[in-house]
Amino acid sequence: MTLFVILALPLVAALVSSLPLGRRVAPATTLLAAVGAVLISGRAALTVAAGAQVVGVAGWIELDGLGALILLLVAVVGMTAALFSWGYVAREKDSRHLRRYYSNYNLFVFAMLAVPMLVEPALVWTAVELTTIFGIYLVAFDNTPEAVEAAWKYSILTIMGGAMALLGFIVLFRATRFGDAPFTWRGLVTLAPKVSSGVLESAFLLILVGFGAKAGLVPLHTWLPDAHSQAPSPVCALLSGVKTTVVLYVILRMLPILNASGRIDVDRWAIVVGLISVGIAAFLILQVTDYKRLFAFSTVEHMGIILTAAGLGGAAAHYGAVYQILNHSLTKSFCFFAAGTTMLTVDTRQIADVRGLIRTSPVAGTALLFGGIAIAGAPPLAVFLSEFSILRSGIAGQHYVAIGLLAAFIVVAFFGILHHLNRMTFGQAEPVPGDAAPVKLPLSSVLTLIIAAAPIVILGVYMPPPLHRLLQMAAEGLAR
Repeated sequence: MTLFVILALPLVAALVSSLPLGRRVAPATTLLAAVGAVLISGRAALTVAAGAQVVGVAGWIELDGLGALILLLVAVVGMTAALFSWGYVAREKDSRHLRRYYSNYNLFVFAMLAVPMLVEPALVWTAVELTTIFGIYLVAFDNTPEAVEAAWKYSILTIMGGAMALLGFIVLFRATRFGDAPFTWRGLVTLAPKVSSGVLESAFLLILVGFGAKAGLVPLHTWLPDAHSQAPSPVCALLSGVKTTVVLYVILRMLPILNASGRIDVDRWAIVVGLISVGIAAFLILQVTDYKRLFAFSTVEHMGIILTAAGLGGAAAHYGAVYQILNHSLTKSFCFFAAGTTMLTVDTRQIADVRGLIRTSPVAGTALLFGGIAIAGAPPLAVFLSEFSILRSGIAGQHYVAIGLLAAFIVVAFFGILHHLNRMTFGQAEPVPGDAAPVKLPLSSVLTLIIAAAPIVILGVYMPPPLHRLLQMAAEGLAR
């Protein structure tokens, strides 16, 4: 029953948001539903971490460690993005347009919440495609020519990727339809040794390429910086913080299936594709001119880091991969909230046009600098710990070449991010007319920054035991 309530909350909020009941009803309903989803998802995650089962319909809707982690992250980022949206989107004058935003927002969150709950791959594919459909309107929300173009690019590339992934799942289904185990993630692990390695590898490559486009893996990542530069910042927080992670989660679910066959070196595929994404993104960060695109390329980098860590194999590397998933989702969503407050302050996305932000707006400048330091992996913040654990596990596993390249790319991205943000926050600002009134940030935006920053700082110095157990169980979900 718990899982059905989580799914029902955004659906009810979407229905209420679509009704002409006043401008404050839609954001308030969305926020209440999001808070409820966090509380219930947190309870479900604690239940899983304690070793108990959370089942909606056996063989269809269930929750294990990896699924519980993703579900909790979607709920948390969905809640902070809903709070940030309240003040950020209030500038929209058309009430009907505002209602459509919140209605699609809730449907988008509903689809993402469904992905980690479902254990039947065909239904998982359906939920992933729903995230694409509901996300198109959100990307094009500002209705500028650039936003509409970004939405078209997002829809074409990701829907084509979805078609390719569907073909992969069809191949997988036909190869296992006469087996004695159900067509679920767990059942496929049981059936994998009985399936031809060529068929399994073909299915995986189709899914990797198809869903890799949705996750922002190179070379099919080109929609991601465009969409992130044009979409409203709370939508970017969802897209970058959890939407890409949800899709990568599906790819990661395939790794234990192929490893169970005992005849396919899928880890090598993961390492190669992951390192290519990290490397390309790191050097793109150096030449970026838009600070929202800067964080978008950082997402491409982090997707590659997670995939590389999963490919390194072993309990320590798998723990590092899910730890990175946790830290990326929390930190990257904060980065886009910081970018949103910067947009409200300076009304430009161009890095060259922003100087001395910390003097112009101490709140926006501090948030942007903190977000950049955190996502770049500076100690002692959370991303540093997960990246360090990945590098350490790779050295212990004697993956010296892969770890050397990964470390070099991370360093390039680190200095690239800090180079851009240092000039934006501390650079010499243009003289401001004496009669220019300072920009007042919405209270909801400031509250969101405080709430979203708290776990980033806390996880850098303390790991709650239940969360540690959940990460261990999630890491076990990546093993054979």
